[in-house]
Amino acid sequence: MQALLNVVSQITLSEDVQRVFHGRGGLYPGSEQWSLDWFAPVWVLTSFKPVNDAELAQFHIALEARWQAVAPGVPLNWVFQSRVPGEAETRLMAGSVPEPHVVTEQGARYIVHLMRGQNHGLFLDMAVGREWLKNHALHENILNLFAYTCAFSVVALQGGAAQVVNLDMSQAALAVGQQNHRLNDLPAKARFLGHDIFKTWGKISKMGPYGVIVIDPPSYQKGSFIATKDYIKLIRRLPDLLEPQGHVLLCLNAPELDSQFLHSQVAEAAPSLKFVERLANPVAFADIDPEKSLKVLHYQKLE
Repeated sequence: MQALLNVVSQITLSEDVQRVFHGRGGLYPGSEQWSLDWFAPVWVLTSFKPVNDAELAQFHIALEARWQAVAPGVPLNWVFQSRVPGEAETRLMAGSVPEPHVVTEQGARYIVHLMRGQNHGLFLDMAVGREWLKNHALHENILNLFAYTCAFSVVALQGGAAQVVNLDMSQAALAVGQQNHRLNDLPAKARFLGHDIFKTWGKISKMGPYGVIVIDPPSYQKGSFIATKDYIKLIRRLPDLLEPQGHVLLCLNAPELDSQFLHSQVAEAAPSLKFVERLANPVAFADIDPEKSLKVLHYQKLE
């Protein structure tokens, strides 16, 4: 835990959301269980192993001391989240959490829910992917698969997209996505489809072809998507959905599956797609083994 406490002692404040400590990357031996995120004005400490009260108290003392130095007179707000299988919990440890809770990233605003479930509404490790899309969205028709709360759609429209089609099985997540669009005063150029992707190809095709497609699925979600058997079904559809010279981002956040997993599936199911680059992850998410971290692969249709 000492590496985490060392980072806490050097915290500086940022208006944007950010990962402050990423123990899971393996660069801090002995602190692999910990991550610390800033969702202004709330800190979120996450542990992937059981934690005792003494450890939480030690963290609180360190955070409170640093907070008084960088934000004197401002209440300290922090939340603890346990990600231990079978013992998952989220606990408010100090202060309060705004409701609604609106955070910012690279000029965009998003609603997050720190006290509900394990996912907060914005995946911080995808920041570079969002920036890439914003820079490649101008005048494009964009398909956002597994849209979740539609952060990709927000930045695409900020980047001048002609249209964004957001598709996700979760109506609740899409409802937050619609709130995010209103929050950013975006033009009414987004569609929100709460459907099973594998049963919606006809509708998806009719709204195409697409200049950019983003595929950011869960790696394993029973009844929805299992990467090892379902990803290739998506890849097989891409040549027919993409415009000539169209782009696709294939995203995968599964430590047990490396980049070659996606490369092999593209070679088999969509050989007309050419690999362009793997997007870098945010510096804060550095990993001793990059193949165990988030993979975001950029491909382009050849013809």
